[in-house]
Amino acid sequence: MRTSLFVFSALLCVFQPSFRLAAEEPFAGKQSDWNGYVRYDFEISSRPVLVVVPKEAAKGKPWVWHGEFFGHKPAPDIALLGKGFHIVYTQISNQFGSPTAVAHWNEVYDVLTKKHGLGPKAALVGVSRGGLYCYNWASQNPDKVACIYGDAPVCDAKSWPMGKGHGIGSTVEVDRLLAAYNVKTEDELFKVLLNPIDSLKPLAAAKVPLLHVYGDADEVVPWDENTKVIADRYKELGGEIILIGKPGIGHVHGLDDSTPIIEFIQKHCR
Repeated sequence: MRTSLFVFSALLCVFQPSFRLAAEEPFAGKQSDWNGYVRYDFEISSRPVLVVVPKEAAKGKPWVWHGEFFGHKPAPDIALLGKGFHIVYTQISNQFGSPTAVAHWNEVYDVLTKKHGLGPKAALVGVSRGGLYCYNWASQNPDKVACIYGDAPVCDAKSWPMGKGHGIGSTVEVDRLLAAYNVKTEDELFKVLLNPIDSLKPLAAAKVPLLHVYGDADEVVPWDENTKVIADRYKELGGEIILIGKPGIGHVHGLDDSTPIIEFIQKHCR
């Protein structure tokens, strides 16, 4: 009996490293340079995914996941790569955070965490319409979210693209929104629409911290119809949110000094 236990233990010692390696398979796909770091482009279920890899991963393999517009105002990403973060973007454009988009994000999450060993909680970055992807996925997966940084994020599809408030809206994007939900009319859409401002309770319960950067003169995604509604409702639910307003600024993203963004993400991914 002792001999059998010894042999079994020895086998575990021999094979355990290979089990760990299998759980952290290296990225494959096309390689390129992105601001001095290696970028991998590949597909998951026939949809493009890219991962930028740090030179040395931080403990726990923290990562940033973009909803849309990867590469726009890249200073925070470059800084976080230097701190050991992976940067991820999955392209599923014109889906507006629809159930199709959420399902695909679920699949991408599973591949990145189970196959490639990224950390169990992602820092989500929602720029403009990317806010719909981040919040709609996060509200259904609050335990997988370290924090959310929204930059002039769309938080209510009725505001943009539908233009039901004082924003300019977009009829072209409304048609795409209806198609993403596979409906013909706005009345049908309202019955099935996933909308961040209406889905905050799970995030507050999970104590997911939020940071929103916005321009108070934004006419495309008016802050008072999006970020302000999120902030008011999240605080009522007991949630934590930091607001950084830019007086007189429209739908322009980022900060001249990205330090608050970098520190926020790093703090909540420890």
